[in-house]
Amino acid sequence: MRSGVLMMAQRHLLSLLLLEWALIGSYSDSLEFEEQSTMHSTTLCNGPWTTGWPGRDGRDGRDGAKGEKGDPGEGLRGLQGDPGRLGPPGNPGPQGPPGIKGMKGEPGESHSSVTDEQLISDLQTRLLKLTAALELYGIVIQVGEKFFATSGLASDFLTINMTCHEIGGTIATPRNEEENAAMLKLVEKHNTYAFLGLKEGKTPGEFYYLDGSPVNYTNWYAGMPDGQGSENCVEMYTDGTWNDKYCSKSRLTICEF
Repeated sequence: MRSGVLMMAQRHLLSLLLLEWALIGSYSDSLEFEEQSTMHSTTLCNGPWTTGWPGRDGRDGRDGAKGEKGDPGEGLRGLQGDPGRLGPPGNPGPQGPPGIKGMKGEPGESHSSVTDEQLISDLQTRLLKLTAALELYGIVIQVGEKFFATSGLASDFLTINMTCHEIGGTIATPRNEEENAAMLKLVEKHNTYAFLGLKEGKTPGEFYYLDGSPVNYTNWYAGMPDGQGSENCVEMYTDGTWNDKYCSKSRLTICEF
């Protein structure tokens, strides 16, 4: 009976050994499979064991050092874009030199607005004035289309101006060298000074024609005018030069037509 119990114990021990070897073989196959597919770690325990859940991902490591800049690429150049808006105009440049003078054009046709009747009327008026001057003065000098006449009498500027207007003329006023020379002949004949049709303006030393227009011809004596605004009229010397003088003085009457 003792031998029977011993045999049962041996059988039981053999069964345990076979079971242990089976478990160890199954464990080795499972471990090899896990390392090849998931690379997850497992924990071995003494005796029966189970596979745990995969662990959490670890933290990212630090950034590595910045690499060197590479060579520029050799890609194709893109298309040119649309032109931008026009900017503000610049400052004007310096004036250029004058161009070459063009050829002289053909003379235009004359279209006078003066009729024959007006010309005849003007001539008749001039003849009447000349006739009156000859009757009153007797001495007349012509220069261009202008006539200078004198009676040989002397008076102040205001009286001379009124007398000339009454007979259709104005007080004599030479406007160029030729007219000044013609008027001088009458001054030399009577050997006296004569008033001219000029008056001083608001600015001392500036004289104007009686219609207010600026003087375009003068023949002042050296240093004249020197009246500083007090001598407002102009007289002609016997050498043809001019001098500013008081308007109240008496001078030769010479009218122009």
